Amino acid sequence: MEELDLKEIFGIIWEKKKIIIVFTLILVAIATIYSFIIQTPKYKSTISLILARSENSEETATSVTTTDITINQKLVSTYSDIVKRKSVLRPVIANLQIANLTEDELKSNVTVTAKEDTEVIEITVSNENPEYAAKIANEIGAVFSEKIKEIYKLNNVYTLDYAEPDDVPYNIKPMKYIMIAFIGGLFISCACILVMSLFDTTVKSAEEIEKSLKIPVISQMPYYDDSIKKGGKKR
Repeated sequence: MEELDLKEIFGIIWEKKKIIIVFTLILVAIATIYSFIIQTPKYKSTISLILARSENSEETATSVTTTDITINQKLVSTYSDIVKRKSVLRPVIANLQIANLTEDELKSNVTVTAKEDTEVIEITVSNENPEYAAKIANEIGAVFSEKIKEIYKLNNVYTLDYAEPDDVPYNIKPMKYIMIAFIGGLFISCACILVMSLFDTTVKSAEEIEKSLKIPVISQMPYYDDSIKKGGKKR
């Protein structure tokens, strides 16, 4: 195995440029077909909830107290966990009666985010149907609020923003995939060509002999094809 200098590397890559171009175009075509034909589009919809002053609070003042805020911040993580429990998801499925919507599927497509240092909880639902995604998210919010009333005897969960259908799929990003395929195709094809050249021990020219043996080439013998019949034309 021999070492290659920078000039030789560019020379090898340039010589095999057709292979590099074809391989890269194939990967780009695969990425394009995957993005627009094979991949199933999915949509996200988010409902935002906030933990505010409970209507059952003994405080007579109408303003939110520091105690209310402290209690609600401590409850955020607990509430976030309750959202994905069976006691919430099962009623959601029963209420909506969406075909083929199972409990495990719904749970895997629900994301709950508790905003740091706030009393805000965001429930995000992903689905192949944007209308379903919004309906499910809003229904989870409603069932969750009722479940909190039942468990804690509190009415401190309010809706900031209801979920709305989003017409733009979040998982299909053709330009991203095409760029990854383009860069990956160039890198992989160039790397393979260079590795093959490094392990290629055949001699292809007189210059390679001079470089390897450090001696000048005095003469060269032309190639003669025995398959050419007498009287035939030599190419």
